[in-house]
Amino acid sequence: MKIIHAVAFLLVIVGALNWGALALTGWEVGQLFGGMEMTVSKVIYVLVALSGLYLAATHKKDCKTCA
Repeated sequence: MKIIHAVAFLLVIVGALNWGALALTGWEVGQLFGGMEMTVSKVIYVLVALSGLYLAATHKKDCKTCA
């Protein structure tokens, strides 16, 4: 479960940086892979969303500050 948590955390960071880049510059990570119409971009965004849901569901159990 440690690996899943680490991957989910990394993907959430990528998502957060993507939102920041989009807000500040109008550029998003999905453009590297051909835009939102490309399957690769959609898979990345779905993985980021699932990682966010996973971390939201398991945060209290995994977080030493909240425990």
